[in-house]
Amino acid sequence: MASTPLKDEDSWFKSLFVRKVDPRKDAHSNLLTKNEESNLYKIQFHNVKPECLDAYNKLCEDVLPSIHADKYYPCELVGTWNTWYGEQDQAVHLWRYRGGYPALTEVMNKLRQNKEFTAYRMERGKMLLSRRNQLLLEFSFWNEPVPREGPNIYELRSYQLRPGTMIEWGNYWARAIQYRQRNREAVGGFFSQIGDLYMVHHLWAYKDLLSREETRNAVWQQEGWHEVVYYTVPLIQRMDSRIMIPTKASPLK
Repeated sequence: MASTPLKDEDSWFKSLFVRKVDPRKDAHSNLLTKNEESNLYKIQFHNVKPECLDAYNKLCEDVLPSIHADKYYPCELVGTWNTWYGEQDQAVHLWRYRGGYPALTEVMNKLRQNKEFTAYRMERGKMLLSRRNQLLLEFSFWNEPVPREGPNIYELRSYQLRPGTMIEWGNYWARAIQYRQRNREAVGGFFSQIGDLYMVHHLWAYKDLLSREETRNAVWQQEGWHEVVYYTVPLIQRMDSRIMIPTKASPLK
């Protein structure tokens, strides 16, 4: 039966409020990351009992570098730190898995058979209040984190974005990163795949807090930087900053 003019008009009116979504040809992660390298990262946040922090650091120094150096494990310790300003008595570890998810699975399976690592985890558990992690991919326009000489302090700036804005964030920062590389302060840029979603982490290195302040102030003198801030701030739901000190085991000194 043919539709009535009233029904046609009602259907047309409702269609005004239905968002038209173009079909995607690829996932956000494939558009933003370095597909040819397939690096996967894991960031770990360990909240340590205050009285155990020194013992925790020593335990990590005895075990983590051996895994990093062992070719049997397809993973690398990118950096390990204690939070100086931010959440106190906290350790942050960043691992890289060359080969993506298969490498991660391989490492996990092998570590289950590693008696030294099992003992490390049991001893570590006695020292922790809580722990959490995220699996991350790196933005294609950031350089891959590589070991660097120190002494440096590191800032981990973490952004919780509004869902659906990751591509927009990436587009702005693909142009903006040029403003933040003149003093070699840019270390790495990542976005979450598993864990807290729509999460971005930017990792920066500075000689000290004064150098950080001077570097961040200088970027405002560059034409175009204020536009980056203007357009990216509305994309953020929440943000925080940690100032971190590398531990003895960290390749990022």
